[in-house]
Amino acid sequence: MNQHQHRICTSAHSAAYTHCSDCRLNSICLPLSLEFSDIDKLDSIVERGKPLQKGDAIYRQGDSFKALFAIRSGAIKTFSTNTDGEQHITGLYLPGEVVGLDGPADNQHVNSAIALQTTSVCAIPYQRLEALSRQVPGLQRNLLQLLSREINADQKQRNLLGRTSAEVRVASLLLSISARLARHNLSAVAFTLPMSRSDMANFLGLTLETVSRVFGRLQKLKILSTNRKDLVINDLEQLQALTHKSCKDNFDD
Repeated sequence: MNQHQHRICTSAHSAAYTHCSDCRLNSICLPLSLEFSDIDKLDSIVERGKPLQKGDAIYRQGDSFKALFAIRSGAIKTFSTNTDGEQHITGLYLPGEVVGLDGPADNQHVNSAIALQTTSVCAIPYQRLEALSRQVPGLQRNLLQLLSREINADQKQRNLLGRTSAEVRVASLLLSISARLARHNLSAVAFTLPMSRSDMANFLGLTLETVSRVFGRLQKLKILSTNRKDLVINDLEQLQALTHKSCKDNFDD
């Protein structure tokens, strides 16, 4: 990740206090322009809590917007619920990423954010962050970059769902997870999927049966191997090649 892609600090509660400057993710989330004194100022407003367990909510749809939440470890999914109680998964967030950017527009969250596994986060009170960003230009730029990336990610997701086959959608999601893990010097080809196949289907606008068929074909082609949620990408180049397909195929609903 280059210097223009650094995010707000994501140090969080673990067994002991971790200062932002000592966080293992600081090379990803801290703006390069911050002086140590500015890092201290940022660290002073970060609120650290106990790790979330699978199924715990950071916030619920309709809650008042008060803070952004930076992920240090684990995984978060966001989803909206319609009047019929149906859920639509809107995002997957991994370490080094920030959740809660759905809140500032109307001062309330339009999604719910739920832990997919044991997850550590930092809460960054937004009013205090705004005040601090006026004093620290590097934070102002970082906030704008965060908002821009959120808009771009949403647009890419819309394009993915509207124009591509089921096989391309699944391949694109796997490659996205792979690339994001690689940024933290974790394996890009052997990892545990943070989402269930049911959640993947919901997120990608497919049925569970369709996602299962795609996985079956990718395994038959020896592009990947799976054991429950443990996944190994055997042929990364071939998986990447699949994302260049644009036509509909017989894996679509």
